[in-house]
Amino acid sequence: MRIRITFSKQGALRYTGHLDLHKLWERAARRAELPLAYSQGFHPQPKMNIAAALPLGFSSRCEVLDMRLEQDIQLDGLAVKLNDTMPEGIRVTQIEQVDERAPALQTQVASAEYEVTLKEAGLGSDLKRKIDSIMESESIIRTRRNKEYDLRPLVETLTLIPSPDGKKEKIFMKLTAKEGATGRPEEVLDVLGIAFEETRIERVRLNFQS
Repeated sequence: MRIRITFSKQGALRYTGHLDLHKLWERAARRAELPLAYSQGFHPQPKMNIAAALPLGFSSRCEVLDMRLEQDIQLDGLAVKLNDTMPEGIRVTQIEQVDERAPALQTQVASAEYEVTLKEAGLGSDLKRKIDSIMESESIIRTRRNKEYDLRPLVETLTLIPSPDGKKEKIFMKLTAKEGATGRPEEVLDVLGIAFEETRIERVRLNFQS
């Protein structure tokens, strides 16, 4: 049986790395007495896949995990059971069964959406001009790991969300998240002249190939 779990990652858990998150889910599955399936060999690993690694410091409302079980189980009440085993900051919001033959979860992510909250207020009109400049550009050449690449095709949507109280403005980003073509919010912020440390970044949606 293959189940798909959607969960949020908030608070101090924002600083839990990808590998540690896998271990956390393995422990949670054991405590919930799920018949977790393992790989063969000298070092069996739980058959779990997270859709897309979340960078340290990012929060999320929409993380997605596929978990394979040795046998079918009832899903009613499972979210509550798992939440009871989880530390504060991780909350399961949805569980569904998916086709065993479906492609690997991480190969199906097409794009990711983010909300970036700015700690500094009053950037409004100047920031709007910079955002418009990015969206109107034909290319934005950047360097990652000593290799040049074009950031512009990786930015699908970039807009300023006005602050109703004028205190904390937000930027909405929709970036491609395909293998070998992944847009990173911190690199978009760098082009905008905004330090990563002066923001709070939350992933709000993962879009999958249909």
